Amino acid sequence: MLSWLGLNRGSGTDQRARRHDRDRETKASAVGRLVSVYPEGRPVWSPRDPAVLAREGFERNAIVYRAVRLVAENAASVPWLLFDGDREIGDHPLLRLLARPNPRAGGPDLLEAMFGHLMISGNGFLEAVTVDGEVAELHALRPDRMQVVPGPDGWPMAFDYRVAGRSYRFEQHGVPPPILHLGLFHPGDDHYGMSPLAAAQVPLDIHNAASGWNKALLDNAARPSGALVYSGSSSLTENQFERLKRELEETFQGSSNAGRPMLLDGGLDWRALSLSPRDMDFIEAKHIAAREIALAFGVPPMLLGIPGDNTYANYQEANRAFWRHTLVPLLRRTAKAVTAWLGPAWPGDLRLDLDWDQVDALASEREARWQTIKDADFLTVNERRAAVGYGAVTGGDAPPPAITGGADG
Repeated sequence: MLSWLGLNRGSGTDQRARRHDRDRETKASAVGRLVSVYPEGRPVWSPRDPAVLAREGFERNAIVYRAVRLVAENAASVPWLLFDGDREIGDHPLLRLLARPNPRAGGPDLLEAMFGHLMISGNGFLEAVTVDGEVAELHALRPDRMQVVPGPDGWPMAFDYRVAGRSYRFEQHGVPPPILHLGLFHPGDDHYGMSPLAAAQVPLDIHNAASGWNKALLDNAARPSGALVYSGSSSLTENQFERLKRELEETFQGSSNAGRPMLLDGGLDWRALSLSPRDMDFIEAKHIAAREIALAFGVPPMLLGIPGDNTYANYQEANRAFWRHTLVPLLRRTAKAVTAWLGPAWPGDLRLDLDWDQVDALASEREARWQTIKDADFLTVNERRAAVGYGAVTGGDAPPPAITGGADG
C-alpha cells in the first residue's frame, strides 16, 4: 500500500493536525487509564481469530456466505451525498475519493470489502493514504492482520498490521488519522467488535454438522447404517473378518454402489439399525439452525430461501424490513463515522449522508412520507423541503394560505 512506501507524509505537520492531537489529549475520558489495562504501546490480540470465523462460516456455510453477501453488496450499492451545513454539494474531492478510492477498486468494491469484514469478524478497517497533507487513496484492510495498540488514555494510539512476519505501525496522528476502525458492539471487549458469527456459533456448528452428516449418508449409499450379524457356531477368523470388511467397503459403500444387491455367505444376516434420517429429523434441525444464523445477521430467512418462515407476507415486505432494520442503521452509522474521520481534512462543515431515494426497497415508505408532507398544508414550502432533505428556496418561508371554512352558522 502507498502508505507503506512512505507516501503517508505531511499529515502530522500542519497546524490542524497539531490542534487535533492536542484536543485529543485534553478531552480524554476520566476512566481512560482504567480501561487501558494493557501495557502502553503493546498490541492487543483479538479474542477471536477472524481467519477461523471466515473459514468455518463464510467459506464452509452457504447460509453465512449468502447473508454476508446480502448485507455487504446492498450496503455498498447506495450512493453517497455530501452536505456543507444544509447545502448539498454536487462535486467535491471527498465525493470523488469515495467514488474512486484507489486505482484497483471502485467505491462499491471498497465498501463491500469493508462491510464483509465487519459482518464476518465484527471489525472493519479503512486506511487513508495522504500525500502532502491531502487524502489521495482509501484501502480496506484485513481485520485478521490488524492489532489495536492502546495508548495511555485508553483509546487506540496506533494499529499494527502484520503480514508474513512483517509488521507496519499506523500511528493515529494527523488529520485524518490513517486508520478508521468500525466495530460492532461487544459488551466484553474494549477494543474489538463482536462478530455475528460468535453469537451464531452453536447454530453454525449444528448446520455444518447436519450437512456433513447428510454428505456421509450419501457416501454410504444414502441409506441408514446397519450391521452384519454372524449366526454361525464359531466366530469369524481374523482373515475372514478383514476380507468381509474390505469387500463391503469396495463393493457396497459409496453413492456409485447405491441399490446394489448384497450377496452374503452362510451364517451372515443384514439387520438395518433403527436410526434413520426421519428419526433424527436432521432436515428440520438444519432449517432451524439456518434461521438462527440469519437472525444473527439481521437477514429475514425468506431472503435466503429458508423454508418454513412465514413471518412476512411476501418477499417485498421481507426486503423492506431487511433495509429498514439492518441496512439503514448500519449505513447511517458508517456515514457518521466516515464524516468524523475524513470531514476535517477539508474546510467547511462537511456531512456525509446516503441517497435513500435510490433505494427501491424503500420506495413505498418514501411515497407515503411525501404524501403525508404534501397533505400538511400548515407547513411552509421550505419546511416541507427540509422534511424530505432538500435545501431552502427563495420565498419558501412565506406562511401558507389560511385555512378557510369552519362550523356552520
